[in-house]
Amino acid sequence: MRLKVAVLPGDGIGPEVMKVATRVIRTLADMGGFEFQFQEYAIGGAAIDAAGSPLPKTTLDACLDSDAVLLGAVGSPKFDSLLQNRRPEAGLLQLRIALGGFANLRPAVAYNALTECSPLRDTIVAGANVLFVRELLGGLYFGEPRGIDAASHTAFNTMRYSEAEVERVARVAFEQARRRSLKVTSVDKANVLETSQLWRSVVTRVAGEYPDVTLEHMYVDSFAMQLVTSPKRFDVVLTENLFGDILSDEAAALTGSLGMLPSAAVGGSVNLYEPVHGSAPDIAGRNLANPLGAIASAAMMLRHTAALHREADEVEAAIRTVLAQGYRTADIHRAPTEQQVSTTEMGNLVEEALTGAVIRRQAYHAV
Repeated sequence: MRLKVAVLPGDGIGPEVMKVATRVIRTLADMGGFEFQFQEYAIGGAAIDAAGSPLPKTTLDACLDSDAVLLGAVGSPKFDSLLQNRRPEAGLLQLRIALGGFANLRPAVAYNALTECSPLRDTIVAGANVLFVRELLGGLYFGEPRGIDAASHTAFNTMRYSEAEVERVARVAFEQARRRSLKVTSVDKANVLETSQLWRSVVTRVAGEYPDVTLEHMYVDSFAMQLVTSPKRFDVVLTENLFGDILSDEAAALTGSLGMLPSAAVGGSVNLYEPVHGSAPDIAGRNLANPLGAIASAAMMLRHTAALHREADEVEAAIRTVLAQGYRTADIHRAPTEQQVSTTEMGNLVEEALTGAVIRRQAYHAV
């Protein structure tokens, strides 16, 4: 197998975590006899500095010509004075539209070894495993009209959804539920918003095609509370763009850090994989960033683009192994019995654990 991957390191800690994630995947590929062709391109603030645009045509063309895209992070306070459509984040939104990935998969797994890192009690968080399916190309982020009216000192955005947009992302959620625990929680604000009323109606209709999957509806405010009081009751959570953005970040409380969370944007012509954390300019270049979200995002690429399910499982198992051994980056380091490690050291540890697991598996099959 040969996979062509466009790597967009981006800004802040993005280059650091991408360097680690791609090295782990290269090691796995070398041992497995398949090939990943990684090529780096600029996006975000780095692209503005280099080419005057947050998404240069060369980057977009390369992404569209690739089998998958791995992205680090975008954003820098250096560009806060620019108009919204010229900022680094605009490059990411433009890329999402161009690639067409309308379903954002955001797993939040409370590894048992990490329960002491969460602000939640062990009895609440241990064993929680929630998959957010966030609609990614609609809602307030893309709805028109939008703007700022300087004369009236007002600003406005539009939340807009069509039945087709809701239906396609709902199907992704129900299909994912069939691979997990056969339960979907659809989150909306149907007691106030007409878009949520449409959302609930369409999701209910689609659920009829999946009689083996249990569907429940919840209001977003109630769900936000229950996510941190009883997270283990949830499996697949389906929601619109803005709610999904906020709630999946709240789910970082289950793991103790945004640095633990991976994501995948699927359903378009090319899948996009990126850790949920931002560019964290305050720690950029200091070898402090948590690379596990980036490594787990690369594992999602193995699963959803390359169909290398065993290898994806092995990468995720290597993360669990290292955490169980007590190694922590600064963002999840809490107890004195744990050993704090750098970005590079954490990557090396995952790589070593993965290498050992692959060697054992190959030796077993060789007998």
